[in-house]
Amino acid sequence: MKQTVFHSKRAHRFKRFARKSYAAFNSMHKVVNIGVVAGFVLTFAHATQSSAQAQTAAARDTIAEQERELDELLVTSSKAELTLNQTAKLVTVITREEIERQPAGSIPDLLKNRVGVDVRQRGGNGVQTDISLRGGTFDQIAILLNGANLTNPHTGHYSFDLPVNLSDIDHIEIIQGPTSLLYGAGAFSGGINIVTKKNSETGAYLKAEGGMHELWGVEGRAVARNASTTQHHSLSAGYHSSGGYIADSDYKILNALWQSNFRVDNSKLDIQLGLNNKAYGANTFYSAAYPDQFDETQSIFAAIRGESGTKLKFIPQIYWNRHYDTFQLIRGDETKVPYNHHQSDVLGINLNTQYKWIGGITNFGGELRNEGIFSSNLGVPMKKPVGKYKKSDNRTNISYFLEHNYLYQGFTLGLGVLANYNTAYANDMDFYPNIHAAWRISTDWKIFASWNNATRLPTFTDLYYVAPEQQGQPDLQPEKSESVELGLKYDNRFLSISFTGFDEQGKNLIDWIKETPNDAQWKATNLTSVDKTGFEINAAISFQEILPQLSTTRLNLGYMFLHQTRDANNLISNYVLDYLRHKFTAGIYQPIYKGLTADWQFRWQQRDGGYNKFIGRDEKNTPIYQEEAYPAFALLDLKLNWKLNDFTVYLTANNLFNVSYYDRGNIPQPGFWLLGGISYTSSFFIK
Repeated sequence: MKQTVFHSKRAHRFKRFARKSYAAFNSMHKVVNIGVVAGFVLTFAHATQSSAQAQTAAARDTIAEQERELDELLVTSSKAELTLNQTAKLVTVITREEIERQPAGSIPDLLKNRVGVDVRQRGGNGVQTDISLRGGTFDQIAILLNGANLTNPHTGHYSFDLPVNLSDIDHIEIIQGPTSLLYGAGAFSGGINIVTKKNSETGAYLKAEGGMHELWGVEGRAVARNASTTQHHSLSAGYHSSGGYIADSDYKILNALWQSNFRVDNSKLDIQLGLNNKAYGANTFYSAAYPDQFDETQSIFAAIRGESGTKLKFIPQIYWNRHYDTFQLIRGDETKVPYNHHQSDVLGINLNTQYKWIGGITNFGGELRNEGIFSSNLGVPMKKPVGKYKKSDNRTNISYFLEHNYLYQGFTLGLGVLANYNTAYANDMDFYPNIHAAWRISTDWKIFASWNNATRLPTFTDLYYVAPEQQGQPDLQPEKSESVELGLKYDNRFLSISFTGFDEQGKNLIDWIKETPNDAQWKATNLTSVDKTGFEINAAISFQEILPQLSTTRLNLGYMFLHQTRDANNLISNYVLDYLRHKFTAGIYQPIYKGLTADWQFRWQQRDGGYNKFIGRDEKNTPIYQEEAYPAFALLDLKLNWKLNDFTVYLTANNLFNVSYYDRGNIPQPGFWLLGGISYTSSFFIK
């Protein structure tokens, strides 16, 4: 039953009670009166008015309810269980509703419309994508699936080889800035946690779609649960394929995910098993001099996570991720250029112990994470080669953490430290302290600040990769950074706006550099220092509060500015010194007529830096390059959704104005791309 809560300023709507210290009633630190009858009467008051007015009122209630649930959502911005309202860092949440309605066919497509995220796709629909935060590189963020860190130690190019379809996702959390205390070594410039649906209200889901460039795809999901919902099992699978928008840009992607969730009193057990298969043309992905590249990857993922206790809670987790990669520099011609074969494994075991007491919430624990690789190219030579693998390497990262969060009447103060040691380096254990604070000045205003330290280890590609145009460096040192952040947020039913400023100082940043455009190779190098300063502004306007006839129309705006200074001796950078200087995003969601809605997404961005444009080859067949600046560009996407009971018919148009642009140098991105589909959602459950 929906219940309405009243206080002096406005009404709050809650769907359920939670007897926890972070729950809504406890967070208010007030006496709250529950008006069940009043809520019932108000809901149906003036029922004789037109159906349009009734639908508008219901829509406003739905939006308000979703916003209230978002405020009370538990997010992983610290080791403690804190709500979005209590966090002291900039956390962006992409909700289930946004995922369903936005013009996106993959996780990277969703992320590219977030102002603080730099998305550099190499192919269509998330085939391979480099994601970075706040001017970092694709290797400097942690990628998690339900809290399991799946960041690929081989290379960040493969960190989004995840076994999930969009229909599997409940929400996505994006945490900006260094977060090594939270996610461990690797979360150098932030982290992205993808949270899948659990205890889903959907019993079955089916989707089929097709579009330009021979695109087609199918997805399915089935849920089984017992009558008391103490057990919940789901199986999902999806297959997507395209002939490609240019030569050698075809792809085939298969995802499968099994989840089992068990709940007994105050204990939980979550089990996951996933598979991701990709095979795709990699036109100029890694070298413009070789346009006919090809890549085939496979990821196998398994994780078990437990939770037990209330006041004293134990949260253990064990996860494993194996990634296979077969790369062809010249597609289908192993006689001229040998294939590169890689197998990387990540095994992690961690424990988070949480104690709630009168002084706040104290968390302590640790993680052991082993990373290994077998390869035809990466690592040190093996005494006895195993099949196609001639080289290997292995390292173990051991970390311990301690964090305490003090919460009192809208005030949060957190102090923590990460102690980290890696077997690949003979140095003593390093310490990375963090401080964060948030103060909810009033019902609508919140101020927050943080000071963070972080580190990142070089990938196996950084250390060992050797190719005609690339040269790794085995003695690379770990990256280190220190950052400060200050933010202010205002939030009411009509307007939500936030401002965040940040400054980050990085040392030993790893980049692939050249001194001149026509140097033979990119070489992995530790840069002396790179300092970043910038700010981010986000705003959301709900028009129904001032113009009820607009129903659920909502406008989202965002802008980010970033400036870097560096000690790099005018070197040509392939990654670190090539960053988004300006990015502006705008999205508007609007109902049109009887279940028909439109979601528009616009982005404009200007990148600082440039790329080596491939000109051709000389008489000796040597590649010729010239330095080229990235031009600014603007894109507009649209998705139309039409809900008909259990069915949804949709039409998506990406890059409506057929703009020519580059996310990564020499790799043209898709122009106008139209696709459509139909989905079916049922509440039928297997019991």
